[in-house]
Amino acid sequence: MEEKNTPSRILIVDDMPVNLDLMKSILSTEDYAIVTSKNGMSAMAKANANVFDLILLDIVLPDIDGFEICRQIKTSSKNQDTPIIFLTAQREKESIVKGFKLGAVDYILKPFSEEELLARVSLHLSLKQTQEELKKARNVAEGLAKAKAMFLANMSHEIRTPLNGIVGMIDILKQTSLSEQQMDYVDIVDISSENLLMIINDILDYSKIEAGQIAFEKIKFNIRHEIDEVRKLLYYKSTQKNLEFRIEVESNVPEMLLGDPLRLKQVLINLSNNAIKFTTEGFVKIKVKLGKAMVQQYKLLFEVQDSGIGISPKNQRKLFQSFTQADASTTRKYGGTGLGLAISKKLTQLMNGDIGLNSVEGEGSTFWFTAIFDGAEIMNVNENAEIGRKFASLDQLKLKILLVEDNVINQKVCVLTIKKLGHEVIAVNNGIEALELYAKTNFDMILMDIQMPGMDGLEATEEIRKIEKEKNVEKKIPIIAITANMFKEDVKKFLANGMNDHLGKPFKPSELDEIIRRNLI
Repeated sequence: MEEKNTPSRILIVDDMPVNLDLMKSILSTEDYAIVTSKNGMSAMAKANANVFDLILLDIVLPDIDGFEICRQIKTSSKNQDTPIIFLTAQREKESIVKGFKLGAVDYILKPFSEEELLARVSLHLSLKQTQEELKKARNVAEGLAKAKAMFLANMSHEIRTPLNGIVGMIDILKQTSLSEQQMDYVDIVDISSENLLMIINDILDYSKIEAGQIAFEKIKFNIRHEIDEVRKLLYYKSTQKNLEFRIEVESNVPEMLLGDPLRLKQVLINLSNNAIKFTTEGFVKIKVKLGKAMVQQYKLLFEVQDSGIGISPKNQRKLFQSFTQADASTTRKYGGTGLGLAISKKLTQLMNGDIGLNSVEGEGSTFWFTAIFDGAEIMNVNENAEIGRKFASLDQLKLKILLVEDNVINQKVCVLTIKKLGHEVIAVNNGIEALELYAKTNFDMILMDIQMPGMDGLEATEEIRKIEKEKNVEKKIPIIAITANMFKEDVKKFLANGMNDHLGKPFKPSELDEIIRRNLI
């Protein structure tokens, strides 16, 4: 059975009965449902009681003028989104502009023709229907986006949790006595797990960017230190291919900056990884230049040069698009998701920069990008020395750590890793067990999983903070979220619930060591 179309409801407000009758007569030919009012008070009462599809509003009325009625309707009635067309004999520009500023969509000059009235009413009813359809479509899209974000968060957790066991056990296995052949096998597993993690990160990062979930920090960092971190990370991969890997940072580049060093390194690693992947002999070089110094800001230019296969002009046009590589043979030979450059483009845009390339097929490529950072004060010698002393003191410090983790494999990996770092650790399976042990044992730190049966990590953290408040504890115990949930909203929730920091799964022993040190300084 087909649903009958409900006729459009129109409110006409005019103090002249002859005008009301004329408009009602004209509009009734189109099967509209017409309601009339002869003054402002009556019009407001009807606008507050009913929802209309269109309002035709005279400006000059005996009690309240049309401008004031329009203002009230747009601020405090059921018809805030209803289009209003003014009926007026006033041809002054100021009067017409005033009506538009108050929220009217159109005006009809008196005297009006039948054709004009019908045309304008039909137009704005059609536009309103289109807007309502767009609003419904937007609501559906937002619902789908939320469902997608939830799916991605769950997928991230489910993938990263077992991967944490793989990555962690590889690191632990490498520290045992292995033959040369066994070490070769472990290296292959290690490289394969790193490649798998890169692919997973690409997919999840792109999804987070599309969903507006990407988190950007604004912290002080040393640009040369961060570039050197990139060099250390990629040095092994470049030496495996006998490539010269060089870093050049020009002397006028400021030492300390404010921004997100993690996202900066992510772009540099993406571009450098590509350069190494597509270069069989020669070099890969990272260059950093000062592009432009502004008031309390610096625009930096980063270049990643290689002597690799190069890219044809035709294939250059395909780059920086999602899920694309130069051609199908590239995907078959070199692998990858085709997301690295698309992610890099999005990240550089979020750093108020741009990205591009210069390449000659068979001769190599130079990928470049710009980013804008705020200036930061250079730490003085005393600050650096104090941080150095605190870190040095931690080298001799043996901590007592409570690990709360329900996954047996990840629990074993974490316990072994913490012991390798020289600390004592006691592991429990959920939040309830954690509270019981916390109540009778003194710990220096708690590493807390989030998703656990019985009582999850957030609930356990809230209970611990309540206990500390009741006992007037001055120095609260650091609680670190050890989690596979890496979305921005999740991290915000962890910190808002009383956690001090978070470490994403999978993690390396060095990353765990850094976060332990960071939260004890």
